[in-house]
Amino acid sequence: MKITLWGTRGSLASPGPDTVRYGGNTSCVEVRNDADQLIVLDAGTGIRRLPPRLPNGTRRVDVLLSHLHMDHIQGLGFFDALYDPELEVHLWGPSSTSLDLFTRLTRYLSPPLFPVRLRDLDCTLHVHDIVPGPVDIPGFEITAARVCHPGQTLGYRIRADGHTLTYLSDHEPMLCARGFARGPEWTSGHDLAADTDLLLHDAQLTPEEYETRVGWGHSTLEQAARFAAATGAHRLVPFHHDPGHDDDLIDRRNRDLPRELLGACELVPMGEGDTLTV
Repeated sequence: MKITLWGTRGSLASPGPDTVRYGGNTSCVEVRNDADQLIVLDAGTGIRRLPPRLPNGTRRVDVLLSHLHMDHIQGLGFFDALYDPELEVHLWGPSSTSLDLFTRLTRYLSPPLFPVRLRDLDCTLHVHDIVPGPVDIPGFEITAARVCHPGQTLGYRIRADGHTLTYLSDHEPMLCARGFARGPEWTSGHDLAADTDLLLHDAQLTPEEYETRVGWGHSTLEQAARFAAATGAHRLVPFHHDPGHDDDLIDRRNRDLPRELLGACELVPMGEGDTLTV
């Protein structure tokens, strides 16, 4: 699998001279298998930069949404694939207790918030409600599970070509506890990340910020490292950086992280446009 980050920021896009290295666009990740089949994780502002290049004869693009907070769907209306009549686009994501995914998305992709309605897009559109369990997308083995973040939020475990990626962009594995969970049964997202080759995990807050934001559904880099070690993840990519954190702060946090927190896991900082092969 090849994983490319097109949006690494959380909460609010923050482009500028202080966020050039890690990027200022909100969450979007491109995943391609060896057959060059494409899935997209989240549709933040970074999706605008993603070229929906497809192998000859392939006309399908799948977009998996973790949840419907604005920083994860704000770029959806600017995704070129939605306006290509030759493409089949599948949108996957969580419903709410009362509304299906299509209805939830139309609240954004319709006036007055957006000029084009979801039902009027040029592509052949399919919208799927995800329930925890397997997600049927050709070329990939995908499992979805609810994770600890306000509202209906999903994490994903993706397997292709004999390797696994776990995507937990907005996640608080400690379940709002002051001490880290003592076992898998109390750790949100544990089964999704167990022995994964690559873990993309929320690292939005500093420890000082977390003290006033317990229950907001986000993690510190230290918590992400402890989670990676507890699940046996092989490599950790910190993700969903706070809009107020500049590149120098993120560099310092990565540099100063006590490596014993990671166990056998490797820390792999990545920025927008970077690609990693798993």
